[in-house]
Amino acid sequence: MTRFIRKIRSAGLFLAFIFLGSLIAAKLDDVGTLSIGGPFATIDGDTLAAGIERLRLEGIDAPEIRQVCKDGEGREWSCGEEARVALERLIAAPGVECKASERDRYERLLVRCRAGSQDINAEMVRLGMAVSSGDYRSEETAAREKRAGLWTGEFEKPREWRIMHGMMDDSGMAEGFVAWLKGLFRSE
Repeated sequence: MTRFIRKIRSAGLFLAFIFLGSLIAAKLDDVGTLSIGGPFATIDGDTLAAGIERLRLEGIDAPEIRQVCKDGEGREWSCGEEARVALERLIAAPGVECKASERDRYERLLVRCRAGSQDINAEMVRLGMAVSSGDYRSEETAAREKRAGLWTGEFEKPREWRIMHGMMDDSGMAEGFVAWLKGLFRSE
């Protein structure tokens, strides 16, 4: 009989933890406006980690870690790694705070980060280490005119690179096929 009671108690505890976890997950889905302070770990040029939470810088798209670009003279450089390093430098500033109000389809918090009055998302685009993805068009234009970062030479837009390398479950099959064809016929 005591064995049966222990099993019931264990099952009850297990269900209580599941219920508590569900409540926490539901609360995180109703983010509202959430402020997150560091420390942050840099995953790539547009993704941070704060503890177990993944944060995606909203309005920008940076090269993937393994992505390689070409400078003005055709030499390859590790633009993905350089973008990660640039973001790492920016978030090392004292008092960095990120604000989130929703999640993306991969359950990452979409954030806008600031170090005092500096908008870190905008600065990544201004440095040419990310492209605008809806916001920050003027910063992208300025980076392009200065030939900063990615704009010093040739590069594939990060989204196109992800499609070409099978890193994106894009529903636009035609877009993926066109990107694949471009890559197939691109002269190296």
